[in-house]
Amino acid sequence: MSDVARRAGVSRTTISFVLNDRPGIPEETRRRVLGAIDELGYRPNAGARALAAKRSGWFGLITEIVTGPFAAEVITGAQSRAWSDGRFLLIAASNGDPAQEAAALKQMLEHRVEGLLYATTWHRAVTLPAAAREVPTVLVNCYDAQGELPCVLPDEASGGFRATRRLLDAGHTRVGFINLDPTIPAAVGRRAGYERALSEAGITPDPSLVVSGWATADGAYTAAGELLDRPAAARPTALFCANDRMAMGAYDAIKERGLRIPHDVAVVGFDNQELIAAYLRPKLTTLALPFETMGTKGIDMLAALAAGQPLDTHRVTIDCPLLERSSV
Repeated sequence: MSDVARRAGVSRTTISFVLNDRPGIPEETRRRVLGAIDELGYRPNAGARALAAKRSGWFGLITEIVTGPFAAEVITGAQSRAWSDGRFLLIAASNGDPAQEAAALKQMLEHRVEGLLYATTWHRAVTLPAAAREVPTVLVNCYDAQGELPCVLPDEASGGFRATRRLLDAGHTRVGFINLDPTIPAAVGRRAGYERALSEAGITPDPSLVVSGWATADGAYTAAGELLDRPAAARPTALFCANDRMAMGAYDAIKERGLRIPHDVAVVGFDNQELIAAYLRPKLTTLALPFETMGTKGIDMLAALAAGQPLDTHRVTIDCPLLERSSV
């Protein structure tokens, strides 16, 4: 800073005022200072500025994996909103390892992040290290097992309702449901939406039409076969699969029986896994998990907390939109 001041022929205070865009500096002086900064390649010390201002302009994001499609969408949403607010995002992958997670959190706190996003690849309860409470923290696609930290979640129940409603609107009255592990939050919510859509249509939910594919293509292939091998009068004419991998397995089961999609059996998936949904034949109608929107909303909540503003609610749910393709 002293070198820049000497080159520009001004005081260090003037340099500081120019760097912080303070008013009252003559335009010619400002140009001279900026020219000296460019010539000398000067960069302010971010750590020193953070200490002086008691704010770093950084938010942290810890996620299990940064290379998966869903993590990329969270990062896109969070980073775009952070940048629009003049903040930067420090990103760390924990690979699901508690030790890596703790180390990432330690590094972020040492870099004086002003807030922390913690994102998971699947919806569940989590327990964060106590140090996460040293700064504002918002959870994305997960919730605090202790119920203390704010979170942003997909609206699983409304997604299950919308998927089933789409099949009902197409004229189907026997809709089979191939679920995930039935104990996890996504499975519970999606089944609740499925049953609500049937009930509102005047159809009593039939538990025998609900089977578990355990989130895999192979599991759904077997589950769909069980449903489709029933007598014609008892066989479903539509399948709601609680993720796209299971829809892929259901496709195989349907086609092996000489049935056509969507003419004989309609299919709706969930998650919008792009490499599956858009490349099945016919292309899969599915519900999208709103990861990018959740990342954006998480940054909005963090910014409010970092500014000392109260949140309207500590639990925000984001709608899952229906993406119409060719399988209904």
